[in-house]
Amino acid sequence: MPYSDITFQDKNPVKRWLQQRRMVSATRLGKQSRQPAVICDYGAGNGELCKQLAEQLPEAKFICYEPSPALLEEAKENLQNLPNTEFYQNIDQIPQGSVDLLFCLEVFEHLPEKETHEALQTISKLLKPGGEVVIGVPVEVGIPALYKGIFRMTRRFGAYDASPKNVFLSVIGSPPRDRPRGEIEAGFGYHFPHTGFDYREFSKTLVGYFDLKKVSTSPFHAPGTLLMPEVYFSLVKSDKAAA
Repeated sequence: MPYSDITFQDKNPVKRWLQQRRMVSATRLGKQSRQPAVICDYGAGNGELCKQLAEQLPEAKFICYEPSPALLEEAKENLQNLPNTEFYQNIDQIPQGSVDLLFCLEVFEHLPEKETHEALQTISKLLKPGGEVVIGVPVEVGIPALYKGIFRMTRRFGAYDASPKNVFLSVIGSPPRDRPRGEIEAGFGYHFPHTGFDYREFSKTLVGYFDLKKVSTSPFHAPGTLLMPEVYFSLVKSDKAAA
């Protein structure tokens, strides 16, 4: 199934709108940085973010990193008319210290602990001194876990992320810890369901690698993580990861 079919072209109009809004929220945070010459989308999916950024920053160079060959092909097709764009499946091929602004959306909620630390270290190395990163993850606890859980149960009742028990644990702020683990590609550990991810713990990990500038939520900022389904962290490269 194409990535767009479960995101920007999902059959549910609310989900389609939320997917578009998360792009708006992320790019808004990115605009607060200095004019970036090189922008990287880390875990680019079908490349939709790069397409939207290119409309706002036509002079920038874009790096589209996606470890899944199938998704990378979708990105190449989606961005075939976008000049000044490079595509990478192997992160080691991207020069270290070459990126001004990096976006990482809908990635870290899927990564096990070891892979999370490895990715944060890699991102820090890719950034230039003073480079900035915008990381977006879902809110899977409290009220957002309730309405997400209800939506998922209407689609796949009884699945890990649509289990009444797991939804209840997430709603009360104690998400399940027995998250099923697989591989998105050989050697890439991956949690497929969002349920069990806790942005609160992840935020503590982030500040061990970067200096935090701002926290925002999507689709709207004011209600915060109490009600909103997505949270965004705007961060600046520091020397913490090297310590």
